[in-house]
Amino acid sequence: MTERLSIRGMELELLRRGAGRPLLLLHGFEPVSPQAPFVELLGEHAEIIAPSHPGFGRSPRPEDFESVYDLVRLYLDVLESLPYDAVTLVGLSFGGWLAAEIAVLGSRRVERLVLADAVGIKVSDRETPDILDVFNASPAEVRRRTWHDADTWAPDFDAMSDDELIAHHRNRESLCLYTWHPYLYNPRLRRWLRRIAVPTLVLWGASDRIVSPAYGRAYAEAIPGARFELIEGAGHRPEIERPEAFVERIVAFLKE
Repeated sequence: MTERLSIRGMELELLRRGAGRPLLLLHGFEPVSPQAPFVELLGEHAEIIAPSHPGFGRSPRPEDFESVYDLVRLYLDVLESLPYDAVTLVGLSFGGWLAAEIAVLGSRRVERLVLADAVGIKVSDRETPDILDVFNASPAEVRRRTWHDADTWAPDFDAMSDDELIAHHRNRESLCLYTWHPYLYNPRLRRWLRRIAVPTLVLWGASDRIVSPAYGRAYAEAIPGARFELIEGAGHRPEIERPEAFVERIVAFLKE
């Protein structure tokens, strides 16, 4: 069900589902849909706590709340507010960047970390882009490079209601605000990933052309003891294209 979470005067839209070990899920370019099959599957094994970032979904954004580090500090407060000694932190895409930054800071509430097709680091030289510019590339190019099977999984904007289109554009506006400069990464984060001291699983869609599997391997190699696993038949959204495989990998990791 969808709830509200009050944290230091801010109201976040919150999706809760399932029961078991607590799992704080930080979404990517779009909030987590309650209808996504992976939510139901994962909820059979864990309690999912999935806020919508301020400015996304139905979470309001304060006017002075505009950086990745506002979000990181907010989620440190969220972790402290949860009634659990420790949680598994899962970050999808943009949420993976947030999760990595939180894990670097060494929150005592994070016991395990899962990064799925995460952005946030610089791998190549300054002149070589690592991450597709989803704001300036053509919509057709973004669609093609996001999905393994775009015809099956890409959203049909022509079929969306006006309210759905407004929500989509609000999400993109907020993403741009938080991530524009530098674009979707912190130039210093890769250096500090060595501070992550919890078991870490890095999952990647084998057909991801927003951030390639080679980028994902570099991410995993920078985190001590991290394991890297590919999910075949999936692009940048493995939780959507291959929900069973995505959940299977996470559940196995939780049981280790």
